[in-house]
Amino acid sequence: MSSASSLAPTRAPLSWRALAWKATLILIPLLTAAGLLVLRQMQVARLANHALPKDGVVPPFQLIDQNGQPFGSQQLLGKIWIADFVYSTCPGPCPMISSRMSETQKPLRDTDVKLVSFSVDPQHDTPAVLRDYAARLNAQPGRWQFLTGDKNTIYWLVRDGFKLATAEGGAAGPIHSTRMVLVDRSGVIRGYYDATDADAVTRLLADTNHLLRE
Repeated sequence: MSSASSLAPTRAPLSWRALAWKATLILIPLLTAAGLLVLRQMQVARLANHALPKDGVVPPFQLIDQNGQPFGSQQLLGKIWIADFVYSTCPGPCPMISSRMSETQKPLRDTDVKLVSFSVDPQHDTPAVLRDYAARLNAQPGRWQFLTGDKNTIYWLVRDGFKLATAEGGAAGPIHSTRMVLVDRSGVIRGYYDATDADAVTRLLADTNHLLRE
């Protein structure tokens, strides 16, 4: 009885209450996430039947994607697509905008809907920089394009094509809209969704589903 092993404390088996408590701690986040997903799907279905406006046509354009390849309106012909306007070093709303765009990937995985992010700081956001940015967002290849190119062309497209504000911001970085834009298969703008609104993704998905049924 004098051995060290005989003095080592033994661990009592977990009681059923402790096991139940551990299981509850694991299940609560899973059930909460599942419940929120179901609620979003219900809200999307409820909103998906209202008429959508027609807010002008996006003019033809061609830029360069994160892989250094030409990409523009020609590649989007016949596709429903969602646009946003960000830049990789943005200290303000861009991470939220990109996060909201990322949220749409899973619900739209079985569709041909495209996501297109336009850099409003193309001098810094080279294809290589945008490729890294896309990787951080787990952007699905072939689904989500990140575009750069001539600055004047991009600013003209944002202002005259999408009818959104953008401007030089000096040391603080470019000034740009926080809205995501839904475009139909004919290149017509069908909705604007401010990424800072809590229900922006829900409304965007509802309207996208509406277009998918047209």
